[in-house]
Amino acid sequence: MAGLESINGGKKWYSCPEPMVLGEAPIFRASDSTLHWVDCLSEPSRLYILNIDDEGEAVGEARVLDLEDSVTVVFFRKDQPGYIAAYYQGVCFIDEETGKMDIVKEIIPTDQRDELRFNDGGIDAKGRFWLAEIDKKAMAFGPNKLPSSYGTPRGRLWRYDPDGSLHMMIDEGVICGNGLGWSPDNKTMYFHDSVAMVVWAYDFHLETGKITNKRLLIDRRDSFGEPDGMVVDTEGNLWIAMFDSNRVMVFSPSGRHLKDIVFSARNPACTTWGGKNFDIIYIASGKDRRANPAPNDEGGHMFQYRPTTGRGQPKHEFNG
Repeated sequence: MAGLESINGGKKWYSCPEPMVLGEAPIFRASDSTLHWVDCLSEPSRLYILNIDDEGEAVGEARVLDLEDSVTVVFFRKDQPGYIAAYYQGVCFIDEETGKMDIVKEIIPTDQRDELRFNDGGIDAKGRFWLAEIDKKAMAFGPNKLPSSYGTPRGRLWRYDPDGSLHMMIDEGVICGNGLGWSPDNKTMYFHDSVAMVVWAYDFHLETGKITNKRLLIDRRDSFGEPDGMVVDTEGNLWIAMFDSNRVMVFSPSGRHLKDIVFSARNPACTTWGGKNFDIIYIASGKDRRANPAPNDEGGHMFQYRPTTGRGQPKHEFNG
């Protein structure tokens, strides 16, 4: 895009003890100034907890907990200790002290682990947990390469409510569900399909939790970068970690590409607002797992960016 502002976001900010395979799901808790994230593809999957000082910088080394199964997204629970999370097959709670997982709702049967798995998710303003699937067989074809002969991808989007009820919100058509978020007025929900390389927008009905009026907001199929995790700022702009691009890309609520922040990691994966004023973006990244990765790639570590304008809000907590 001619004239697009491109900003140097810099090198890694926090070095993990060993590079993560795929860092995901950063969340910041203001009450004790801690940053939490996962490496969902390490064996075992790991949860990191890092103290942050008043200036937004790391204090010491992160505490690292081994997990019993792959966990791709975590959120805090409102007035409850620990986290709610999407694990490989469904919804679980995780103990923050031990990393122990308590399975709440198995959604994908064990005999379908070769076909489906959970990926990203989000918490809406009513404290409901949304979690999206990957169709593993469709994903194996690669970004924007699914042949028409495959048929409709099998990935789905679910909503798990604080009362324990489970709702299927999208019943098919998802290859790699990612990047759930909401506009500041809670009237629009955004949902990415990384492998299809598109971002969808829906009308969101806060009181009922329903979504309607699906439309294409951002189309990367003729460009580059796979829309991954994201945050929305108070102006409604989308800050999207674009996997396989070295970038966080910023888009207006109408889908107009505003600017890029370029990092020393090929695979930025997920973002969160943090710092005492929620004016810092923390970015989890993954290793470059190609046969010949760039020798100076710093993927697998954590990054930080301080916008000169714009700020965000804490991610919502699960109300149960």
